[in-house]
Amino acid sequence: MAVRIDVVTLFPEFVRQCAAFGVTGRAVERDLLRLEAWNPRDYAEGGYRRVDDSVCGGGPGMVMLIEPLRRTLAAAHQAAPEAAPVIYLSPQGKRLTQDKVRQLASLPRMILLCGRYEGIDERLIEHEVDEELSIGDYVLSGGELAAAVLIDAIGRLQEGALGDAQSAEQDSFSDGLLDCPHYTRPVSHGFGEVPAILLSGDHAAIARWRRREALGRTWQRRPDLLDALALDVEDQRLLEEFKREHKGHTHEQDH
Repeated sequence: MAVRIDVVTLFPEFVRQCAAFGVTGRAVERDLLRLEAWNPRDYAEGGYRRVDDSVCGGGPGMVMLIEPLRRTLAAAHQAAPEAAPVIYLSPQGKRLTQDKVRQLASLPRMILLCGRYEGIDERLIEHEVDEELSIGDYVLSGGELAAAVLIDAIGRLQEGALGDAQSAEQDSFSDGLLDCPHYTRPVSHGFGEVPAILLSGDHAAIARWRRREALGRTWQRRPDLLDALALDVEDQRLLEEFKREHKGHTHEQDH
């Protein structure tokens, strides 16, 4: 069953274009992902179709108005029968993780709300938004790029979107670790050689090497992720083996 994502945005064409390429575009073409965009200006009143006003209490910037957004959300909710949580893309939201992406990818429908300017009137957020999500601790000009990131992450998890379903299972963060390094032809190059184990044809040995490299790379680059995992005896042994072979290459935080 396809997942439907409705996006409330002042720039609907931007969102549509971002979802038109690569894996996400393929998911849309195969009807695995349905995308609809809603422009609050279409639900604003007056000749100027105003969607924002100055900040109460003074200060720079503008704040998006309640009523155009409320009417837009109401129209989006009524456009399909499935219940749809409203997710506001905001730097103040919880950090987006792969686990959260998997959770959202299993839903039949959701509505993404993209802010602009100084943000959205807090009263609209309190009454209409179910959850706030952030893609990182930085500020963008609006929520559209964050929405595009979330759409891409969800789209690629839809069954049939990827050429090989195992690609998603092996991604970074799929099991709490960073992905292992990958190589392709030529085997010999001025930049170095493909590790011999990957050419051995020994699938068990290759799987072991990849697990060890994933553990080691996570230890080197994102040790905080390891802190959240309960490694079994074999994983601990593989990690210690990696550390011995890479003695002197400490965490990125110790460089």
